[in-house]
Amino acid sequence: MIAAHSFLQEIGPTRLFKGTFSHADYIPLDLSVTNKRLNAYNITDAQECQDYINEVLREKNGKIAYGGYLEKRNLYGSADIFKGEALRNIHLGMDFWIAAGTPIYCPLAGTVHSFANNSDFGNYGPTIILHHIYKDYSFYTLYGHLSLESLEGLFVGKAIPKGTVLATLGVPEVNVGYAPHLHFQVILDVEQFNGDYPGVCAIERLPFYKNNCPNPNLLLGL
Repeated sequence: MIAAHSFLQEIGPTRLFKGTFSHADYIPLDLSVTNKRLNAYNITDAQECQDYINEVLREKNGKIAYGGYLEKRNLYGSADIFKGEALRNIHLGMDFWIAAGTPIYCPLAGTVHSFANNSDFGNYGPTIILHHIYKDYSFYTLYGHLSLESLEGLFVGKAIPKGTVLATLGVPEVNVGYAPHLHFQVILDVEQFNGDYPGVCAIERLPFYKNNCPNPNLLLGL
């Protein structure tokens, strides 16, 4: 874990969104089970979740709400993919809540490992996984809840230069029922997965996933 932290911090800070956004435009968002303000909203409903996000951004005069790494959430209870022997409700990536259609810039050079439209309810919708090499380290970044157009023209092994537009954010009808946002996740070992990787885990599996999916903010420095 120390090595993972070290090389990611060497690479960063980098950015997923460009244009007029400044550091002050990024506002932390709490969607955890401990946030009592969420009792007034049904955050499993895309519009109600968006209403809450808009409220927070207005209060803080921000443009992008972000957060969620290792956050325990009530957001996933209605989707069958999160149910099983143990409920998966701990978020393994970092979310950026911003308008559908917003371009996402490749934060560091990589190649396309895989991509897919994970269209079952509660999943990512259109998803891209990139493979990166830094010195002696090999790792992956995952981008979920994209637009369908983001998958056009991709192929395994395609080079994606740093700073180029990788994708755009999808609408709720495409991102499988969520308020528009980017799920960004760092993965050290993508295992056997293609175009998909768990973005939420059960508490029993947290030690493994915490090691395999370091905090994305090490790259971003927010």
